[in-house]
Amino acid sequence: MQAKPHSALVLIGHGSTLNPDSSTPTMDHAETIRRLGLFQEVVCAFWKEEPALREVLRMVDSREVYVVPNFISEGYFTQQVIPRELGLTGETTQIGGKTVHYCDPVGLHAGMTRLLLARAAEVAPGVPPEECSLIIVGHGTGLNENSTKAIKDQVALIRQRNAGFAEVIDSYMEQEPLLAGWDRLTTAPNVIVVPFFIADGLHSFQDIPVLLGIESEPTAAASQMEVFRHNPHEIRGRRLFYSSAIGTEPMLADVILDQVEAFDKARQTAAATDENVTSNSLADTPALPGKLSISQPPRSILASLQAWLEQGGSHLGEVAVRRVTIAAADATGQSAGSGSGWILTHHSDADLAGTGALVRHTDAASAREIARHDAAGEFRPLKSAPTLKRGWEIVLSSLAEVRLALDYLNPAALANVVRLAEGSVPRLTLKQMLGRQTGMYRVTGLIRESEAQELVAETCQDSKCLRKIIWPWDENQGWSLLPPEKTICPPPPRDGSPWPLICTDACPLLVGAARELVRARQKAEAPPVSTPVPAPALS
Repeated sequence: MQAKPHSALVLIGHGSTLNPDSSTPTMDHAETIRRLGLFQEVVCAFWKEEPALREVLRMVDSREVYVVPNFISEGYFTQQVIPRELGLTGETTQIGGKTVHYCDPVGLHAGMTRLLLARAAEVAPGVPPEECSLIIVGHGTGLNENSTKAIKDQVALIRQRNAGFAEVIDSYMEQEPLLAGWDRLTTAPNVIVVPFFIADGLHSFQDIPVLLGIESEPTAAASQMEVFRHNPHEIRGRRLFYSSAIGTEPMLADVILDQVEAFDKARQTAAATDENVTSNSLADTPALPGKLSISQPPRSILASLQAWLEQGGSHLGEVAVRRVTIAAADATGQSAGSGSGWILTHHSDADLAGTGALVRHTDAASAREIARHDAAGEFRPLKSAPTLKRGWEIVLSSLAEVRLALDYLNPAALANVVRLAEGSVPRLTLKQMLGRQTGMYRVTGLIRESEAQELVAETCQDSKCLRKIIWPWDENQGWSLLPPEKTICPPPPRDGSPWPLICTDACPLLVGAARELVRARQKAEAPPVSTPVPAPALS
């Protein structure tokens, strides 16, 4: 595609607070595209992970932004959740001084058919297609009828191609035809099952194997085991071949770029009118009264970071940053002088930087893996939790790399500080945030203020999260059980002092905890179910 050196690409994924693999493909594809140098910025955001959807447009300096949902189908999330959280009101929205283009989800791309066939051939090499039944499996949901359309379309396209399979069918986890009956749905001696999901997350590596009969109960995450790579599985008198999710295919990065190019072509076709361009100014975004004022033009995040470091800035959360001299080498490995660079460490390891005592990394992307798990190997869905492991250092040669590494280690932290200083951070109260939840989280809107006060005091304390909260319970009530320093956010320092980590919206962990709290209360308050007393037998 044509390079867009003044534009940003934003990839949107679902993410998870439980599974470390849910966000992996989206981040992998973003890294692949970033290395191509086609965009000024490439950023990810997630519904259930960091950085959050409502933060991501703050994270880019570009005035033109392309948003591509890394979702399989056009449904509930792509039509309702993503536009709502980003503030989009059409295909192209003018918002906060940015022109934001909303592209189609990757799963609608015609190239997905080719990827599905390639994955089927890869998982069952040497097995003649005519001796195989191919099952494309999805989730299935009652929230939006379009959620199964992408899968049905792919099944139809593969049938039309006469790919040679004995049969090609669609099946679902939660609606007919149910995947649990895969052996009754198929007739061939070999059955290939390809999950039409973006990631090897909870569904493809924990739920589906149980439905297929590969496992008797949910197991560990994909990154922690390889048992499902052991094809074929002899089950129910068949040979079952089970592949990883289609969204993990590296060529999906090309599909993402194609969706951007397709959007531009469609826009050129409609260029004669302005019907597809709508506006959603920051002034129209729900916020606390008197708390939103755009006092100055948006500042460059990179320039703000540079100014802070030049003033002596050295700490962001648990991360220490220090300028160093980096020795350079030519193509033969010989010394080619030296230059200025930066070294990042855990703040408790700052004195060990450059001594050889720490494991050295030399690329910004390594920060992603460092931040992913704690010292015990447990997944860190909340990167502002004080659990960043020690023993590493990252040596980088440019501020752009430093910015990227810091965004991996503390997602959106730089952007939140810079944008808050501008007065351009609209905020939802917790009551508003929980009131807009849907699906299984709708019940959180029933939380009581007293319950919320105790929940926030427990969940958001510094021993669990280092961010400072700038959202209250409602427009009139703050947090009575939190220490004042947790909710009083000082203005971003201009003297090199540590930048604060700022919480601009309630995180998925808090929303999940609110759901459990309300459900437990409802269960405790439910009237007891009386057991009817049988009538005495007639003699």
